[in-house]
Amino acid sequence: MSSPAIALAPSVYRIPTVRFDLLNTYAFVDDDGSVTLVDCGLPFSAPRIVAGLAAFGKAPQDVRRVVLTHSHGDHVGGASAVLARTGVDGVLVHAQDAGYARTGTNPPRDRSRLLGRLMDRPAKPGKPAFPPVEVSRELVDGEVLPVAGGLRVIHTPGHSPGHVSLLHAPSGVLVTGDAIWNVLRLSYGIAGFCADVAMTRRTAAVLGNLEYTTAAFTHGPHVSDRARERVRSFVAAAPR
Repeated sequence: MSSPAIALAPSVYRIPTVRFDLLNTYAFVDDDGSVTLVDCGLPFSAPRIVAGLAAFGKAPQDVRRVVLTHSHGDHVGGASAVLARTGVDGVLVHAQDAGYARTGTNPPRDRSRLLGRLMDRPAKPGKPAFPPVEVSRELVDGEVLPVAGGLRVIHTPGHSPGHVSLLHAPSGVLVTGDAIWNVLRLSYGIAGFCADVAMTRRTAAVLGNLEYTTAAFTHGPHVSDRARERVRSFVAAAPR
């Protein structure tokens, strides 16, 4: 396992929850010491998130807000346990993914793809895909959350209907969510996980037009060397 937490900026940390940086949670620290978490990994991730917080001097009771980039089980799966440990009363997630978070169900997969059809099977009756969570507020595109000087919500649907990326202009950090992965190389991830593969590729292109110095991925290590240029080159060259 890599370090429990990696500083991306004075107020921004990456917390790996799976070996080799395959899955990450992000933490933003406000001037008053309160913490906002972005994504909560899998059901077993809560202890690793707590260890990550401790690595930069924080504890579960410092967490005031939990934001989800989308409602897939590897991002919301640990949220129920994190909410229980922190006392936060619910998550913030885009309106189009809120129903999935509340019911513990994954968004539909892209049935134009064989893997999507294979994966788009309902869970067993009475058994959710991940622990359901309360939704305290539904996010909308373009809003700026009062997080460490401002965290902008960018609706990038395709991976899921309500998938969002998050731009923290004060630090120059862009959290791509699953719009773009960085496992071995930049990619659009596993097509079978997407609700609409073509839409994922169209909407991710907007990320190349934003201003940032660090690209932070929920799958894979962050990039701080020519991050914007590398993302722009990727979305320009990748097939739509």
